[in-house]
Amino acid sequence: MGMKNNKTGLYKLAALTATPLILAACGNGNSDAEDTSNPGSEGASGEQVELEFWSFWGSGPRRDTIEAIIEDFNETNDTITVEYVYQPWGDIWTKALAAIAGGNAPDVIVQDINSVRQRADANQATNLQAFIDEEDISGEFYPQLWETVLFEDEAYAVPFNTDTQVLFYNLDAFEEAGLDPDSPPATWDELEEMARALDQESGESWEQIGFYPRWNIGADVWTLNADGGTSWFDEEGNVAINTPEKVDALEWMLDWQDYYGRDTITQYEAEFGSGVADPFISGLVAMRGQNINYYTNLRENAPDDFRFGVAPLPEREEGSGNWSWGGGFVLEIPENTSHPEESYEFIRYLTSTDVQERFGMNSFDIMANVEANENLADNTELDERAQMIYDMANQNLEQTVITPVPLNAPDYLSLVNTQIDAAFLGEKTAEEALEDAQNSVENLVEQHQ
Repeated sequence: MGMKNNKTGLYKLAALTATPLILAACGNGNSDAEDTSNPGSEGASGEQVELEFWSFWGSGPRRDTIEAIIEDFNETNDTITVEYVYQPWGDIWTKALAAIAGGNAPDVIVQDINSVRQRADANQATNLQAFIDEEDISGEFYPQLWETVLFEDEAYAVPFNTDTQVLFYNLDAFEEAGLDPDSPPATWDELEEMARALDQESGESWEQIGFYPRWNIGADVWTLNADGGTSWFDEEGNVAINTPEKVDALEWMLDWQDYYGRDTITQYEAEFGSGVADPFISGLVAMRGQNINYYTNLRENAPDDFRFGVAPLPEREEGSGNWSWGGGFVLEIPENTSHPEESYEFIRYLTSTDVQERFGMNSFDIMANVEANENLADNTELDERAQMIYDMANQNLEQTVITPVPLNAPDYLSLVNTQIDAAFLGEKTAEEALEDAQNSVENLVEQHQ
């Protein structure tokens, strides 16, 4: 499924400068350099154009890697210098809005993939279509990721990385329960059957819980898994919350809660933590639905002898599809910045196959570039488990749904989640909750017509 990537020598530089897994932090560039007076080109005095790049990668391999990549870009580019500016996760987008309104926005910023259209519609992002028309890059990325950056059929961002929800399972627990570790559950019925085999009760408590669907994966994922990959809105933009398949999925989740007991679930959730307190690492939970990037947590915190496998989310029934959900981030140029042409050149560098592969190799992120992920799955410098993760990601993304926020229902999720919470609190049946959610969101859509 590899796709040809037409790159300049600039993009190929990453392959020549790639370093081992964990890179040392490098300089950010000169933050005191004077801006050029001629937007989009080298200054009259021969000074370089200076770009400011914002992201929330503030520590660890991601920051080390992005700083090293930027340093390489700066050293080999005669006309552009990039300064990296870290902004904390909770602040970056609030600060970006204020900076855009104040006319001092960064030149390039990492933004959420599901809200590109909101920013395009609000004139907060630069239309990139003129640049893309010169070299069609859409085929380099997973199709559903590229679809998210389009507003009125024109691109306002370029995908950078993504994720997908999968099933992690404990190989030792499988063997101890007499289950084949090479045959994880393929359907919901098999998932329940294997969970019962993995359950270990001790009096009124549990030494091991086979599986609980709400731990780290929400009802939105299981309902689209059950409904052929259709999220709360269908492909035509119609509200699709109260469908028979989604009602069945919510009832299925409620049955799991009834089996273990609401108080038991609440008690164990309160004890969950990170590191050795992680319930999957500690052995409390034998199978766990998770974002595939959970691998980084296992790599950093699990014992060396901890053995696990990864599989697609089981399908509701044979043939219904292993549908999953994903998110991710894009690279955008805020509206009215001074150097869009140079900013786009930097974006193309960051999203080229070689640089994407380099970033993924060090961060273990799932990259937006298809060829980069395929190369990572085959990269012998990575251990077998890392290769397994990238191979699974590439496979799983074929049935992973991205759910951009509709322009006519910006706050719909809070309405849906309120009703789903009511079902789990025993206040409504699954059908009542989804019917009320359907009505609430339809009313919201009508208000934004």
